[in-house]
Amino acid sequence: MGHRIITVSREFGSGGREVGKRLAERMGIAYYDREIITAVAQRSGLAEEYIASISERGVSAYYPITFGHTFAHTSAMLDPHMEVMTEQTKLLKSLAQKGDCVIVGRCADVVLRADEPFNLFVYADEESKLKRCRARQSEDEKRLTDAELKRRMAKVDKERARYRALLTDRRWGDVQGYHLCVNTSGWDMHDLVDVLTPLVEAYFSKK
Repeated sequence: MGHRIITVSREFGSGGREVGKRLAERMGIAYYDREIITAVAQRSGLAEEYIASISERGVSAYYPITFGHTFAHTSAMLDPHMEVMTEQTKLLKSLAQKGDCVIVGRCADVVLRADEPFNLFVYADEESKLKRCRARQSEDEKRLTDAELKRRMAKVDKERARYRALLTDRRWGDVQGYHLCVNTSGWDMHDLVDVLTPLVEAYFSKK
């Protein structure tokens, strides 16, 4: 059996990052999220802030959606955005070869499909997501009204969906693209991970 790779796709504000981190801790395996941005920055020589700005948006923020799946076959040297995406893809594959891990975001479920990862999609109702965002908001976000914050949340999710559309025909959030979709609304994250861990471990024990 290969390495146990768990990917976490998530709606903004749903707590997917926390689910991934707690799951990794519970299983005693590596966890990758912000570390990916740092590593891509080191590989490319570009600023971390720049990497973060397109790490999950992909080149779709800079190219029309009709650019489609051809980006993987285009020289990354033609554009720094392309270089970031290429380096990120290489890094994800490298991390999957190192050992068991949880990877949050970056369409890792698509990039690593050959490794047969367990793909988790985390979502929540709007009220729960808004509450979580308010609890973790930056100084800039404190000035936003609820309506403005909801629009920001929707924008991030839209960009994630556009990025995914560059890599696969299966829509972001489509239940057919994941092994498990989890609604975190009303859950204590510790209790939720207690429930999730046996399911994830069962997936790998059957492979």
